[in-house]
Amino acid sequence: MKPFLYLVLTVVLFYANQALHRRYQYFWLTPAITTSAILIALIELTSTPFSQYFGDTRWLPWLLGPATVAFALPIYQQRELIRRHWLALGLGSCVGIVVSLGSTLLLSRLLGLDANAAHSLLARSVSTPFALEATRHLGGESQLTGVFVMITGLFGILLGQVLLGLLPLRMRVARSAPFGAAAHGFGMSVARKIGPQEGAVASLTMIFSGILMVLLAPVLGRLLA
Repeated sequence: MKPFLYLVLTVVLFYANQALHRRYQYFWLTPAITTSAILIALIELTSTPFSQYFGDTRWLPWLLGPATVAFALPIYQQRELIRRHWLALGLGSCVGIVVSLGSTLLLSRLLGLDANAAHSLLARSVSTPFALEATRHLGGESQLTGVFVMITGLFGILLGQVLLGLLPLRMRVARSAPFGAAAHGFGMSVARKIGPQEGAVASLTMIFSGILMVLLAPVLGRLLA
């Protein structure tokens, strides 16, 4: 009964925090932050093992796959815009992945991270379903990758608009593509608030970056080994 109660509590807390965040647009009230913090506190206070919590909530992470596929709808709705800028969007996503991989490897060496943590960090900039699949080939830990993906997305929400405001980007495509390429679903949610075209572009770069990471992961895994 306890795992089922945690399932209900997780869903209720998320929607309650989502309603609160709509009313008060503060960063620390982002549903992913507040819901996670409350659940972690409850699990610690009740000494509940993670395996018990995960018992009836395991299907919630499974929904990440269908949710990612659903992003194809806004892409289809804005297909004319994407058709006009497909080359820039494709090249931008490729550059984003290369920069993400290069900076992660460089920082891992500078900080002296062990191989397991470093490999788990490599897929941090793409959506969770793609990141977990890529990590399987990169030799990292899927649980660590999941944490790094969330942290990257939260920093994307916090710093994304500030950093883009400092750059001379005028076109909607140029201002929204980095959200999907660098901050995956979190960044896409910010882009959708700006406008439907921005949301569609961020969805496309998020999916393309994820596919590219999964395709590169086996090759990169062999090189790192």
